[in-house]
Amino acid sequence: MDEVSHRLANWLVGNDETEATVEMTLVGPGFTVTRDTLLAVCGGDFEPRVNGEPLPRARPVLVRAGGALEFGPCRTGCRAYLGLAGGVQVAPVMGSRSTFLRGGFGGFHGRPLKRGDLLDTVPLDAARFPSLRQKLAAGRLRMAYPSWSATERVDLLAPGPHTIRFVPGRHWTLFAESVRGQFCASAYRIGAQSDRQGYRLDGPALEPAEPIEIISEGVTFGTIQLPPSGEPIVLMASRQTTGGYPRLGEVASVDLPLLAQLPPGSAVRFQQIGLEDAQSLLLARERDMARTREAILMQARR
Repeated sequence: MDEVSHRLANWLVGNDETEATVEMTLVGPGFTVTRDTLLAVCGGDFEPRVNGEPLPRARPVLVRAGGALEFGPCRTGCRAYLGLAGGVQVAPVMGSRSTFLRGGFGGFHGRPLKRGDLLDTVPLDAARFPSLRQKLAAGRLRMAYPSWSATERVDLLAPGPHTIRFVPGRHWTLFAESVRGQFCASAYRIGAQSDRQGYRLDGPALEPAEPIEIISEGVTFGTIQLPPSGEPIVLMASRQTTGGYPRLGEVASVDLPLLAQLPPGSAVRFQQIGLEDAQSLLLARERDMARTREAILMQARR
């Protein structure tokens, strides 16, 4: 859902960004660390702790075997990502290690984690982050971490309504100008029935002068559909592959991680931008991400 936090959690522990992380939503789990483990937590603030001691977020942390890793209710944001050195060892399905809950396949047996599950990782390379190993061996510490951290994401703390930028969709011009204007001028709230498949938006219903009927066609992460109820739906990471509702627009890729971090009840507004603007924003973010990754690698070599 939030690829920025997922990628960052992997980079911080020396993984490729395609390794599996553990995604948690609204309320976090508890884990027992069975062997020395290098991990990182990024995204929303679930107040992570190891043996009751606060665990620093957005930085690599070496936790000694036997440590109790606990997460609480999310204080800011909506989702957090636990990166583990070596990645969670699950078999790729169709080139992906992610879990498709509705289909019941992929990830960890195609289902959410439950009490008693054992997540296997690649044993920690002794040469990785030697300074952390030295700190852990120097005393009776239960965890060790460097003084530096990756850049915190301040967008998770900003008060609403949050502005979500979008590019007009395939059927945008089929709507009357008054309907398009109402969509951009209205404030919506993410409905309680929202999930990884789609966010239902509560707010003023959009009522086209005449029903718009289309043939089902491909949809993607961020597609904004308008069902007969007049209340828009934004398709999210576990969306279906096709849809038969008119497409108002496509959320700019750069804003998808922010949207994924907004819990039910959050207020949002939609701002129309052009395709070239959306592309420029995404390229700028990727340049920032590249600089962040290089900084992590430089720090890890010290």
